[in-house]
Amino acid sequence: MSPSLTDRLVVQLRAAILSGRIAPGSIVVEPRLAEEYSVSKTPVREALRLLTSQGLLTVLPKKGYLVRTMGLHDVQETLDLRMLLEPHAAAAAAGFLPQELTVKLRQLLDAQAALSAADPLGAMKAAQDFHQAIADASRNSRLADSLRRCFDETARAHHVLPGLQHYMGAPTELAEHEAIYAAIAAADARAAEEAMRVHLRSIRTAMAQQFTDPGSLWA
Repeated sequence: MSPSLTDRLVVQLRAAILSGRIAPGSIVVEPRLAEEYSVSKTPVREALRLLTSQGLLTVLPKKGYLVRTMGLHDVQETLDLRMLLEPHAAAAAAGFLPQELTVKLRQLLDAQAALSAADPLGAMKAAQDFHQAIADASRNSRLADSLRRCFDETARAHHVLPGLQHYMGAPTELAEHEAIYAAIAAADARAAEEAMRVHLRSIRTAMAQQFTDPGSLWA
């Protein structure tokens, strides 16, 4: 088995799942994927195992693999976990402020604004990278890895629920990102934490157009 072949399959299948081309709730099986990608079942099996460890698939004994669903409960879990972790990450990032972080965040915000009208999914990717850069700057690798999965799930929601895509260019979305950036750039940990909480509540409101109230954590 070639590790590079497995890696390529992971990238391709991950992109298909996150973009919704392989829909939430779908069942995928090794023989069919091996035929589709013109490879043997061994690298497919390893790729599916890695994607399962990343939380994108669930093993169905004797049936195959289930692509994680994107229903109300799934969105609730993702948003709740972000509310628990991400404000802390923003505060930690503000307390550790290398110049390259502020430059990177500024570039990502400018990219999101520039793409928001013509390419909402491109704007969403810039926004995802903005949040991930903040998580990485927390210097807590376990927290950053946990949030990476949350960001992937949030991105997947934008792909499979097209009604959310307009939110990426909304004035509120862009203004709240600017507030987060300003607090981090000022090394104000408390303001960064609160700005992130405000922003996550707005994301909850946008999701509520598709789903019902996620719960008391957000009060």
